[in-house]
Amino acid sequence: MNKNVTDLGLLILRIGFAGMMLTHGIPKINLLFESPIKFADPIGVGETTTLILTLIGEVVAPILILIGFKTKLAAIPSIITMFVATFVIHASDPIDVKEKAILYLVAFLVVFLTGAGKYSIDGYKK
Repeated sequence: MNKNVTDLGLLILRIGFAGMMLTHGIPKINLLFESPIKFADPIGVGETTTLILTLIGEVVAPILILIGFKTKLAAIPSIITMFVATFVIHASDPIDVKEKAILYLVAFLVVFLTGAGKYSIDGYKK
């Protein structure tokens, strides 16, 4: 396959999934300013810590993925967040409930395995 088409595909994948992930993460930023913080704690590290880790996986990492900066490294928090969402938070839910988390998990796993492609900060060659 033509390398340019592959790089274009990776760009579309990054922008599409990272951009959509931001729609889930950005509204959660407001939860930081509530007192007391009320957020799920599925792995037992505390509600505030879980919220901060979720914001890293759903806001910070997707922004880095979107622009293609340290993309493989940035994909790891999003993968972990979606893994927990799929297999811990929605473990007993039917597939139609956890489908979105699975799709994000698969997409960020692909980004981790392939990298950002040449249409990214990572791919920029001087």
